[in-house]
Amino acid sequence: MAIEEEYIRLIFGLKIKQIRTDKDLSLFGLSKLSGLSKSYLNEIEKGKKYPKTDKIIKLSETLEVPYDQLVSLKLDKNLAPIGEILQSGILDEIPLELFGIQQSDLIDIIANAPSKVNAFISTIIEIAQHYNMSREGFYLASLRSYQEAHNNYFKDLEETVIRFANSYQIDLEGNITAEELKEILTEEFGYTINLGGIPKQEELENLRCVFIPKTRTLLLSDRVDEAQKTFIFAKELGYQYLEIKERPYTFSWIKYNDFEEVLNNFYASYFAGALIIPRNHLKNNLKKLFEPQQFSETIFHEIMGLYNASPESFYQRLTNILPKDFGMQNVFFLRFTHKKGTEKYNLVKELHITHQQQPRANEINEHYCRRWMAIKTLQRTVDEKLDYAFNIQISDYVDTDQQYLVFTSATPDPFREDYYRSIGIGFLISPALEKKIKFVNDPKIPKVKVGVTCETCSLQDCEVRKAPPKRIIAKEKNKKTAKLVNELIKAYS
Repeated sequence: MAIEEEYIRLIFGLKIKQIRTDKDLSLFGLSKLSGLSKSYLNEIEKGKKYPKTDKIIKLSETLEVPYDQLVSLKLDKNLAPIGEILQSGILDEIPLELFGIQQSDLIDIIANAPSKVNAFISTIIEIAQHYNMSREGFYLASLRSYQEAHNNYFKDLEETVIRFANSYQIDLEGNITAEELKEILTEEFGYTINLGGIPKQEELENLRCVFIPKTRTLLLSDRVDEAQKTFIFAKELGYQYLEIKERPYTFSWIKYNDFEEVLNNFYASYFAGALIIPRNHLKNNLKKLFEPQQFSETIFHEIMGLYNASPESFYQRLTNILPKDFGMQNVFFLRFTHKKGTEKYNLVKELHITHQQQPRANEINEHYCRRWMAIKTLQRTVDEKLDYAFNIQISDYVDTDQQYLVFTSATPDPFREDYYRSIGIGFLISPALEKKIKFVNDPKIPKVKVGVTCETCSLQDCEVRKAPPKRIIAKEKNKKTAKLVNELIKAYS
């Protein structure tokens, strides 16, 4: 907890509540026996008050529990997982307030939970430790949940961008340039911008920019292109206009000190995306893409070219607009990285609206399906030494009735030699989606059977399989074993 006193109060309250309920006593009953008011006892149990010594003695006598046992911070087996959670400080790390949850309410729910729920909590802690989940990883998972809970659309930020554009006379129908955003940063917010200010050292090669708050100096890598520069300037304007103080000073980030930095970084990034790719302008242009019966790659890239934005920024912006303005639910966004000459593909960013979709992060080092559009396009970029690659397919997942329309773009990583990245967005195909995207049934769009990982895939004779389907094999073996056991039971019954 934030302070030790709070932890002590909560542990004491949990003990009193458990002992009382074990004795089948209501708060009213304990109040009558102890002479302490019901409201006071309620505040003790909720961890809001810690009684004085004379009152602890009275509770000890009433509940027939030794004084030392009551004031000890040691919890019994049933409540031990709750103690672990409180002592670890994990509840301080979770941004409960974003989801309208009070910490005291959550503790109350946990305290009232049966032993099976406490066992579940212990299992979650063990899994997190087993996978060595970092503090930053936990923060980013919390942020992703926050985005998904809001369908990744934030009305207040959209309206703030419009106010900003009106105030600084930025045309939200035009192609915003880095130069006009730079002028606002320097003239209005006193920035000094130093292009090429990041030294050429291996440890700094992943950095696009560094902000020095004392002198309001923004150092840029000389490898940032026009689109990246525009996004960086727009994001800095987001920090300033939203009056954000607690923030990371590097992009990409090195570490996050607390969740507030993660959330503020997201707000500034959202601001930048909404400024560079205005909602109404994008919405009107997307209608031109979705109306024809055949998919047009030309129109897709013409729309993307209207904005001074990277493919990743464009795809990210689609995850804001499509669920909100086109009612497209069940959308996923994926970002993969890959190093040339290796067999590994890393899923470094994902978002799922409205449900957890089939393409998802794999934490057990299995091989992602090589038939995924994201991986095929990445590999093509490497093999053909392309500066940009795009493709579209319908991914038909084996063993389910789910099909996704998937768009993917891939490029080399300008900040790391021999590294490549792909960005993809996919939509669960349904009758509702077919009404909104008319080209879903375009016969020219290839339909490909895909799995999730090679180890879980039942596809026969897959030409790109990288590992045997060990989980399928184990499952089949268990089924055969169960069948033979049943036959043995029948034979000897």
